[in-house]
Amino acid sequence: MKNNSARIAFLSVISNSTVVVLKLIVGLLTGSVAVLSEAIHSSLDLLASLIAFISVRISGKPADKQHPYGHGKVENISGTIETLLIYVAGIWIIYECVHKLIAPEPLKLPWLGIAVMFVGALINFIVSRVVNKEAERVNSVAMKSNAFHLLTDVYTSLGVAGSLILVSLTKWTFLDPIIGIVLALYIMFEATKLMKEAFPPLLDARLTKDEEATILKAIESFKHEYIEVHDFKTRRAGSEQYIDFHLVVPSHHSIERIHELCDRIEEKIQRHFENASIMIHPEPEGHQLKKSQ
Repeated sequence: MKNNSARIAFLSVISNSTVVVLKLIVGLLTGSVAVLSEAIHSSLDLLASLIAFISVRISGKPADKQHPYGHGKVENISGTIETLLIYVAGIWIIYECVHKLIAPEPLKLPWLGIAVMFVGALINFIVSRVVNKEAERVNSVAMKSNAFHLLTDVYTSLGVAGSLILVSLTKWTFLDPIIGIVLALYIMFEATKLMKEAFPPLLDARLTKDEEATILKAIESFKHEYIEVHDFKTRRAGSEQYIDFHLVVPSHHSIERIHELCDRIEEKIQRHFENASIMIHPEPEGHQLKKSQ
């Protein structure tokens, strides 16, 4: 599973490398700040793709003595870094666009820029679909972040192509930097949503309410075999979920019966969360009362 994810992550590295080279060359030839801004944006996408590729490989390593809980949080670190890079790209694009508004210059070969923007958008749209499909399959934060990077590149490339068409038809050169600023603000706004997904697991934030409801529903399907559940805790690390709770069982049940019950509960939870690490603490009936006394 992880090898397949790494191969797909590497695909985005190849596509971004191609798009960056095309945009840089055409941006210098046309003198368009929007195209050059897109080249900068795509360069950061390339860096993000490399980060995602490396993080997927590292997070796929099994737990070891130094990392007994595995390496899953590498993906969250990667997703957070990638999001910060989007902010950097947005600020840089705005800076370049403001400079272009103050000192406008005529565009050269605008139709070459338009063609490259459409080609880049097509390449990244196809790759983003492939990456996102794999990200959903393995629930990888790093790959979701990478797919988002690629998709924003599609939108911004199409926006730049539209601005170049308008500039070439109307000769209104101010449209080039204005559209660049609008696109920069858009990708920064979208990056904020991504940060909300990537960063909280670094602080061991709990799973979503819907995810916890699914887990509790799975546990409650066995409620005729136990007395209560308490100290229920969850957290996420990359594509993995960690679930921990205490299960109060009748005191007359044998160890074998309790163990078999815990196995069945774990199996049912993992039908919904195949990467979940589940820790069940069985307690005999009356144990809580004794502790309180």
